Amino acid sequence: MTDHSSPTLAQCLAQAQTLGMARLDAQMLLLHSLERPLHERAWLLAHDTDLLSPAPQARWQVALHRRLAGEPVAYITGRKEFFGLMLAIDARVLDPRADTETLVDWALAVLPALSQRPGLLRILDLGTGSGAIALALQHARPDTQVWAVDASEDALSVARTNAAQLKLPVKFIASDWFSQVDSEFDLIVSNPPYIADADPHLAALRHEPLQALISGADGLADLRRIVADALTHLSPSGWLLLEHGFDQAEAVRDLLTQAGFVQVQSQADLVGHARCSGGKKPPK
Repeated sequence: MTDHSSPTLAQCLAQAQTLGMARLDAQMLLLHSLERPLHERAWLLAHDTDLLSPAPQARWQVALHRRLAGEPVAYITGRKEFFGLMLAIDARVLDPRADTETLVDWALAVLPALSQRPGLLRILDLGTGSGAIALALQHARPDTQVWAVDASEDALSVARTNAAQLKLPVKFIASDWFSQVDSEFDLIVSNPPYIADADPHLAALRHEPLQALISGADGLADLRRIVADALTHLSPSGWLLLEHGFDQAEAVRDLLTQAGFVQVQSQADLVGHARCSGGKKPPK
């Protein structure tokens, strides 16, 4: 197929498959090139013999080559669905991953027990990035007040845009973890950097902001800081829930136990890896 031909949509997807691209990625990029909603994969199947006109074809070729160079689909399309919400995403923030929905599910599971307390439940999302976790929790539990923290003004700009577009009243704080946070919360959640600075997987993540990925020689530097300071920012019996690497659960549980948390445990992601660990502040 040459750049001057008019390929069908089916031929475009076949081209991407021949080049080794995942079918879902190719479908989303083709929908983006056609300026259609990213969830309309069924529409592609129903129109697979339609011809791609020159302008969408040019967009398709650019998107195809960007993806083949390793750039995340979310950065190419500028959009990513997370927990049923469509977020604006760009290279200032991490591409939200489906694994992180495990953290949101766990947070929503512990909230009913906390809801017996008087007043509005307060939730803090540390290192919010695009705002994905904070916005998912605020959307699912409009009866809570969610606060979101990030040290990056660029990230906060993206998160505020998402909150405005989704009309969700999350409050944002520019802060290096807890440094500018002076309140107590019933629930603290975080998906912090947790990759070791010499990890070979970093090469595949070169398009994403490194400061949101790397955390010291063992990948635990930021997790240590959060665990060490969290108890003073939690209400009695409040929870701290953390995402971490697939092989870090035992180390994070040890940090939580040593800090004085109780009911320390881990939760598995969709493929069975223990990707989140957390604990509870002892009651008074």
